[in-house]
Amino acid sequence: MEPVAHFGIVGLGLVGRALAARIGAVGMTASGYDVAPRALDAARSQGIDTVGDLRALVAGSDALLVAVFDGAQLREVVEQALAHPVRPQLILHVVTAEPEISEKLAYRCEAAQVAFVEMPLSGSSRDIAAGTALALVGATDEVWARAQPLIEQLAPEHVHVGGPGAGARAKLATNLVLGLNRVALAEGLLFAETLGIEGTRFLDLLRRSPAYSRAVDTVGPRMVAGEFTTVSRLSQHHKDLRLMLAEAVRAGIDLPLVRAHAAVLAEGEAQGKGELDNAAVIAVLRERKPS
Repeated sequence: MEPVAHFGIVGLGLVGRALAARIGAVGMTASGYDVAPRALDAARSQGIDTVGDLRALVAGSDALLVAVFDGAQLREVVEQALAHPVRPQLILHVVTAEPEISEKLAYRCEAAQVAFVEMPLSGSSRDIAAGTALALVGATDEVWARAQPLIEQLAPEHVHVGGPGAGARAKLATNLVLGLNRVALAEGLLFAETLGIEGTRFLDLLRRSPAYSRAVDTVGPRMVAGEFTTVSRLSQHHKDLRLMLAEAVRAGIDLPLVRAHAAVLAEGEAQGKGELDNAAVIAVLRERKPS
């Protein structure tokens, strides 16, 4: 694989903008495109170069980095890129999507002589920009060998978990545990407060107990303060939970805690909290009536 000097980023939400920051931090350049004017404006306000359409982005990029919302959008972007007369040498995506989508797109890219890597990231947008998010890489052994030096720059913390589709499966399983840690903390905080234990004091207690998880430090203080500035959106995690449940049906297993969590986040979206940070799950629980 030739050295990548310039990335085209498709999707300039929190993750896309964080990846642009990371690309700049390691000495490469990037331009971005998004269908949403608000996302383009946010990117420009952070000094990210933007282009007017996807075709122009593909034509001017050595590699395409896709950070859109879901699998349907991912499929559309990749198909458009492959239809372009000047294709990128590498398509790398960070979308949490159905594993079979990555499998099929990898096959399409191989036929077009374009390297394909799925690299969902476990961590917040802040972690991604800092290079501390864990990348769960799905790629053939051949593509992994060629792309590894680049991935080491973008995500020093990474694991090659298998071929295309394996990264998505690992991300869904990881996000299951991550999300349940978060909602369990929110419920525990709410319960402690109703028992008369002040929130910050309860977090300090958890840090010294077997009940500790990293959620205590990453989202606990924001839950206590009611500060839900978006680092990772509640609606995004709700989408991931729906993917987990669909995969569980295909596998013939039940995920009762995921079903309960999904119901809570569905309430959050109905309350208009979908664009808030995942820490806002505690606010959703506060509005719940006893059953």
